[in-house]
Amino acid sequence: MEQSPETIVALSSGAPPAAIGIIRVSGPRASVALEALGGSLPAPRRAAVRILRNAAGAVLDEALALWLPGPNNATGEDCVELHCHGGRAVIAAVENALLAIPGLRRAEPGEFTRRAFANGRMDLAQAEGLADLLFAETELQRQVLQAVAGGTLSAQFEDWRSRVLGLAAQVEAALDFDDEDDVTGLEGAFFIAVEALRDEIGLWLARPKVERLRDGVRVVLAGPPNAGKSTLFNVLLRSEAAITSPVAGTTRDVLERPVAFAGIPFTLVDTAGLHDGAEDAIETIGIDRARAALEQADIVLWLGPEGEGPAKAWEIEAMADDPAHAAKRDPLARLSARTGDGVPALIDRLVKAARKLLPKPGEAAVNARQHALLADAEAALSGIAPTLDLLVLAERLRTARFAFDRLIGRATTEDMLDALFGRFCIGK
Repeated sequence: MEQSPETIVALSSGAPPAAIGIIRVSGPRASVALEALGGSLPAPRRAAVRILRNAAGAVLDEALALWLPGPNNATGEDCVELHCHGGRAVIAAVENALLAIPGLRRAEPGEFTRRAFANGRMDLAQAEGLADLLFAETELQRQVLQAVAGGTLSAQFEDWRSRVLGLAAQVEAALDFDDEDDVTGLEGAFFIAVEALRDEIGLWLARPKVERLRDGVRVVLAGPPNAGKSTLFNVLLRSEAAITSPVAGTTRDVLERPVAFAGIPFTLVDTAGLHDGAEDAIETIGIDRARAALEQADIVLWLGPEGEGPAKAWEIEAMADDPAHAAKRDPLARLSARTGDGVPALIDRLVKAARKLLPKPGEAAVNARQHALLADAEAALSGIAPTLDLLVLAERLRTARFAFDRLIGRATTEDMLDALFGRFCIGK
């Protein structure tokens, strides 16, 4: 266990006021802190009631105290948890009393988790999954990211790394004894194993990345002015997020809002009306941004004249309740945002399409960093062939192994770790 020289303190539960506020202490002086405020240490991992007092002896709170000696706990070092009443004044008083103890300081964002990583309580893939899980807002996000944080991805990376090490050992044996008559070179089974490993990695590379899940499927509403885009946008969001008006050109910028349908995350994007001959500079900028949004869309709902939208756009016949509306011969959806007719069917279609674009429930997914490293490993393995010199072959396996080391966290840079753990809240 690597015990940090500093002891850190932070509120680990939600912002007060709340029913309970959990204050965490981690480091070599955690036990000193509990004895200073609570008088004595309870039995390890057994909750006990303690009257918390400051250095002057004034009562701060009656709380449940947990003494969690390392290394078998969240951070891998000595920890204390104080389950206090969750009022702002109570939390502030207990924190101030703790921070007045020499050797204790307030934790930085993600510092508890960083210590857990440093002490081997989790690897880098689990830490990345936890960072995303903390911000999960939909059921699908929770299911996928829970699998990553729980170690599913780590186990897969470790398996691949172990197999690469086994292959490398065969190459080393061939290099060491290739001048001996009773030792043959690499056999066909070696190259079959390399191909199988490469194909497995390729299947993972073909999966949607975590960023797609985190940001949601981007659905862009597009069409000319007064096509009903903003009205449909508001109905899908169930709020008046966009200003609607019979005046053409009311929407002059791109408006994005997150929403979830059936537990699946989406980002809905309302855009300025597309047309030629914009009358002022602001309108021109809005149209340019609308065209840029179309290029980034996963799904485009085209509310304009049939056949004039982007390739593969969904033809939507909007304002179907208006006798003067422009009918379409073969729309994907016919609806009225004003009455709600056809909107549930459109949402069902969006959900079905999104399920094909996002990771499956409970299926682990890689992020952009992990995807790039897996691509490096796949490329190294793809270059292995029976005609390759053994030294070059060994170098390719070393490259693949190094990629897995970086995936798991055996080879990292401080800048990368700073960026990752900086995403966490204080107290996690």
